[in-house]
Amino acid sequence: MSMAAFPPAGQDPASAELAVEPGGLLDVLGVAAVVVDTTGRIVLWSPQAETIFGYAAAEALGRPAAPLLVDQDHRDRVVTQFERVMSGGGPWAGVFPVRHKDGRTIPVEFRNTRLQDDEGRVYALGLATDAATTRRVEQDLALSARLVAHSPIGLAVLDLDLRFVLVNPALERIDGRTAAGHLGRTFSEAVASPDAEALEGALREVLETGVPVLSRNVRGSVRSGGRDGREQIWSMSLYRLETSGQRVVGVAVSVADITDQHHAARAAARARRRLAVIADASERVGTTLDLDLTAHELADLVVPEFADIAAVDVLEDILTGPHPGGTRASGPAVFRALAVKAAYATPAEEAADPVGRPARYGIERLVTQCARTGRPVLVEHVTEKDLARIARAGSAAALLRKAGLHSYLAVPLRARGVVLGVLDLKRARNSVPFDQDDVLLAGELAARAAVAIDNARWYRHQSQAALALQRHMLPHGPARLNGLDVAYRYQPASAAVEVGGDWFDAIPLPDGRTALVVGDVMGSGINAAATMGQVRTAARTLAGLGLSPSVVLTHLDRTVVDLGDAMATCVYAVYDPHEGRCRIANAGHPPPVHVPTGRPPRLLDLPTGAPLGVGGVPFETVEISFAAGDELVLYTDGLVETRDQDIDVRLAALTDLLGQSSLPLEETCDLLLGALRGPDDHDDVALLIARAQPLYGTWNGREEETP
Repeated sequence: MSMAAFPPAGQDPASAELAVEPGGLLDVLGVAAVVVDTTGRIVLWSPQAETIFGYAAAEALGRPAAPLLVDQDHRDRVVTQFERVMSGGGPWAGVFPVRHKDGRTIPVEFRNTRLQDDEGRVYALGLATDAATTRRVEQDLALSARLVAHSPIGLAVLDLDLRFVLVNPALERIDGRTAAGHLGRTFSEAVASPDAEALEGALREVLETGVPVLSRNVRGSVRSGGRDGREQIWSMSLYRLETSGQRVVGVAVSVADITDQHHAARAAARARRRLAVIADASERVGTTLDLDLTAHELADLVVPEFADIAAVDVLEDILTGPHPGGTRASGPAVFRALAVKAAYATPAEEAADPVGRPARYGIERLVTQCARTGRPVLVEHVTEKDLARIARAGSAAALLRKAGLHSYLAVPLRARGVVLGVLDLKRARNSVPFDQDDVLLAGELAARAAVAIDNARWYRHQSQAALALQRHMLPHGPARLNGLDVAYRYQPASAAVEVGGDWFDAIPLPDGRTALVVGDVMGSGINAAATMGQVRTAARTLAGLGLSPSVVLTHLDRTVVDLGDAMATCVYAVYDPHEGRCRIANAGHPPPVHVPTGRPPRLLDLPTGAPLGVGGVPFETVEISFAAGDELVLYTDGLVETRDQDIDVRLAALTDLLGQSSLPLEETCDLLLGALRGPDDHDDVALLIARAQPLYGTWNGREEETP
């Protein structure tokens, strides 16, 4: 205990401040003092004696002690012990039955000793306490001592100066320091903990306020080396100690080692986080069939929650070839970065490959090893030597060093037995190194993302093949047209390079007329493109027979029926420059726009007809005047149909644009596509504009005499 309540050595006690606070063990025991002279009469009777025996001082003083307090059966024994003490035979102690004033017999514990005053008179001093109270106190002390000594929880008492005055064996085991290493020391002096300073502040606050601190987690370590070298976690509770008289005597500390529970809770939390991240990946990665967007979704998922910097690198031969081989065990690799993501501005971004640019790396690079072996590469603590193997170029190592890279992880992007690339992860500001749990989580994310990347890759190959087929089947250059100037555009869907079955054609006929065709095979992809090629070929063949537009559509309808489940819409027009007339038939297609010279554009009111492939539906031919300077605009529904606007509104917008001041046909095509098409439109467009000319043909500004 602190010695602040007692005068220093050598100081006169009378000059010290008197301690007047009640309390202490004597108060708990209620010790009574009784003095008996040589004749056995009571000459001193303390107030506590009145409490124990029931007699007031006036009733007891001067009376023989034995007859007053002892039954006849025990009186001889009392006299014998009294004579032995008075004759110098030594003190006596024990429990003796005493008669209370109310007639009860109570057990009283006595401590008797011989006294002598300065005149040689002899007395017997008896110190008495109620035996039941003494036994209870003894039991409490024994229980407390047992609990402290054998408790699995570390227990300590600190005095008013916050220095250790008691430590139990459990605390010695917990912090690895003996009781002697604690006693007299402060918490920060005796216990190895980075939280020691904060904990001493909490101890001081508890001492001052009396408000306990319960179950506070504190980091610590065992001074003798620790358990497996790991940091320990202790749960501490702090209580102020007070006597029965409310006098503050110190602070009690209980300490429980919860390291295992803490690590188990962290493991459970990481498992929950892992499941949450995996579930999040299922929702956020692979939302489209766009390869670049899928790679960015993966990078966005892992940064900053899992890594500070992430890169999604795909093998170049995976992107360029539709049939990649299996994983090779050795050899350099050419990668193309599809996405690079950083949680904050860092030189590590400059060290990464530019997105979209191929780069070749030798087998000594860790990213190459990961791709060639198909196994994760983990560098928990990056060294200077590791930097050279992580960096993509010599200068990149210095940038990674400057960024503070300290931990690295690469996991393969594997789908359907083929390694597509690598998910490259780095930690710099996040001080926790990657571990085996991170390898499992990153591998799970990479596996899920790889399937989405592979789907997007295959879709891109298919789209590119369909687009190539589509463009191959469309007109490749200007035809010699009689009395017509023609411009056209084909534009695939923007969002996912979606290719449909839209087509257009301008077919010169032997008699000087021209057939104009725009059609749309329903569906998308390579099948729609192939069907379009067949229908276009049939249309060109039928056009050469000089048939009426309605008859041509009837034959095309039969052709499409023979193709199976195919269906298409089509507008077929024949322009005769000698008559200045145009004959048109429609098979379920959006109406053409006629732009007469000097008059507003108008949608042609044609019998719509059924799409090609329905079978057995008649078609009608409508004839309109088409003089020099008039324009005819044929298009597919991708130009005017959207998800958020009514078709009538879109058709009105089309005619309004065509009603503007006259432009060259090429510029008119660009105007319509720029104004009516959006970046996320999910349908392709075929557009053909024909302008009647005098009897000499032009194509993109070149003039030729008509034979």
